[in-house]
Amino acid sequence: MGRRPSDSEPTRWGSLILLLMGLISCSVVYIFMSSVMKPGKSSDFESLANLESESRNLGVDESGSCCRGIQSLELWGAAVKWGTDFKFNSSEECCRACKAMCTGNDGPCLCDSWVFCGNKEACGSKFGECWLKKQKDTLAPERQEAGNRKMWTSGLVFGRGEGIVGLETEYGTLHIKLLPECSPHSVSYILELLGLRHCAGCRFYRAEGRGESWDSQGNHIKDASFGPPFALIQGTLDAQGATFTAIPNELCPTISRGSVAWIDSGPEFFISLANHVEWKHSYTVFGFVLPEDMIIAEKIAQLPTKSDVWNNINVAVLEKPVPLLVRRMKINEGDLSLNSS
Repeated sequence: MGRRPSDSEPTRWGSLILLLMGLISCSVVYIFMSSVMKPGKSSDFESLANLESESRNLGVDESGSCCRGIQSLELWGAAVKWGTDFKFNSSEECCRACKAMCTGNDGPCLCDSWVFCGNKEACGSKFGECWLKKQKDTLAPERQEAGNRKMWTSGLVFGRGEGIVGLETEYGTLHIKLLPECSPHSVSYILELLGLRHCAGCRFYRAEGRGESWDSQGNHIKDASFGPPFALIQGTLDAQGATFTAIPNELCPTISRGSVAWIDSGPEFFISLANHVEWKHSYTVFGFVLPEDMIIAEKIAQLPTKSDVWNNINVAVLEKPVPLLVRRMKINEGDLSLNSS
């Protein structure tokens, strides 16, 4: 006897429910395994990139508007915009054209370097040419040593998650975001140190905490003194084997917690543990420490010190200087990795 049509309905619905349950189970397993097996480097990249976005201590008005380069420097590299058909009246305009191609939230910039022909006499018909380029390695940009370099002015642009170097110490690594658009000469020297693959002689030698003058966020406490202590760790980047040339004054914003700045023209430098409005615009800032790493700077500031007097100012000098190494951080297709030199 044949079955009636109504008799087959429960069987079909049961099969369909089992199929859906199987698909849902597979999806849950896939999502779980994807999250477990996802490489840690990618999440590290996102973490550091987010920290970088949150740590713009310099302020948008001061750092976001920077667009500087180095005269008599011609950077090489693959052109993403040909200068023969792309001209401006100033190097700043050329720089901004490159930055306009670096506004995405993820991944490397489409343009990370620019070259402008700004010497009217030397450039001739080439005057105003703006070449936008892409480097194979932004921390080791290609330079054109031949030809008339006096014609050109060049600069770098580091996008989100790019241009981060590490100051490695026995207490941890301070990750520093460099600011080539604001302080190109300073950043050029840091990149030179990376190329040496060592930093013999580089060290922290002065350490002063926030005392009772600044809170944990670096804000000055009302009616408190401005030091000593001065809420900073100080050191030198005078590396053996590197030829140091005095750094010209570049971006000098108000010093904020995490600012990395030269003392005078370098190579002495400091990392600020507080917001120093009282110092006004006295120091060239070439980078900032990512917020999560400030705990390392605070740890160094608490090491044993001895008192000294510099130019009639009481300071705290480390009993045992802390050696440091300048390490490169290589980002490739969204992955972040620390490569020992």
